[in-house]
Amino acid sequence: MKVEMGQTVPERFHPRVGADFMVKLWVGGRAMLAKAKDLSMAGLCLIGAPAVNDEVQVALPLPDDREVITRAKVRRRAEGEIALEFDQLDWDDMFALARYLHPRLP
Repeated sequence: MKVEMGQTVPERFHPRVGADFMVKLWVGGRAMLAKAKDLSMAGLCLIGAPAVNDEVQVALPLPDDREVITRAKVRRRAEGEIALEFDQLDWDDMFALARYLHPRLP
């Protein structure tokens, strides 16, 4: 376990990469935008996100003109940030996400 933003969180299995793109969220039947701070195979952290319930649908635009759309669960809330964990990714979305992340890993 380690401490992030004053909260104890488990060690991460999937490394994160910095992200600087807008993510679409569906909240109460409306599409809203939030900025991605970082991204991994398991989820992402958003800054400036609207208030959301414990589960939300997200759309991640990837550079190859592919949009990964999936449900995600809120795993952590902090001032101005929410951390989301992807619920399920199909194989095509998983490979597209891996192709995006791989060249950006440290």
